[in-house]
Amino acid sequence: MSISVMEMTERNLDAVLGIENLSFASPWSKNSFLYELQENKRAVYLAASEEERIIGYIGMWVILDEGHITNLAVHPDYRRHGVAWRLIETLTVTAADRGLARLTLEVRRTNFTAQQLYLKAGFVSAGVRPRYYRDNDEDALIMWKTL
Repeated sequence: MSISVMEMTERNLDAVLGIENLSFASPWSKNSFLYELQENKRAVYLAASEEERIIGYIGMWVILDEGHITNLAVHPDYRRHGVAWRLIETLTVTAADRGLARLTLEVRRTNFTAQQLYLKAGFVSAGVRPRYYRDNDEDALIMWKTL
């Protein structure tokens, strides 16, 4: 599989929204993504593609010298093929190139697959946000990675 990662654009939104809706119980709206791409000067969004088909994406907010990963999703047909790894790897390089010192994210306490991916990518668990997810009041693990 040949995966390319590039800056996400509005052209990618229909595919991204499809992945978002397949991946999350409380998906972001088109307006939320449009705000991130058009107005949020602190936002960085990347999209992964295979042969011009968008198959995943990742987003980050730059806050001082830290990057907060807002979302990461891969189309179900492409999971466990290295797409998420490639997105995290590319975002990590982007963050380092911007002079960021650390990356952080929240992950559902029950999402063991994602937790294993983040641990493999060098993130460590550093705390819990109780009842963080509004759809079911699930706790989030807070993870950090030093760059």
